[in-house]
Amino acid sequence: MALHKILKIVALLLSVAGIIFLAMIIAKGDTAVTATGEGVDGFLYVAYITFAITIVFVLFFVIKGIFEGNIKNTLISVGAFLLIGVISYVLADGNAMELQDGSTISASGSKWVGTGLYAFYILAVIAVGAMVFSGIKKVTK
Repeated sequence: MALHKILKIVALLLSVAGIIFLAMIIAKGDTAVTATGEGVDGFLYVAYITFAITIVFVLFFVIKGIFEGNIKNTLISVGAFLLIGVISYVLADGNAMELQDGSTISASGSKWVGTGLYAFYILAVIAVGAMVFSGIKKVTK
């Protein structure tokens, strides 16, 4: 049996299980689920299984692609991404803050949130710049 057929069957089974657990959550009602969390476990297990399968396949095909392709270019790309992460971490400030619900986020947590935001901004600017550069290059040809 081909891998494609097996994946289709697994996806179908997980979809049906998710629909059944969602129906059980809806049947219990908002107040019961909010008060006790009853019925949410099965739904979460389906999500965890789906996430685990996705991670395994992504890692498998990434590692397979690395060894089949040019390792030098891959390492340069990973290094550039890590450099962006380090630059973002240096730019981020880590101040403890009070959240809207009254709890407090630690200085470390605040620093990591800032790091993620700065990394997003840097990568977004690079992406927009690449699209503009590509468009200008097409127009000039």
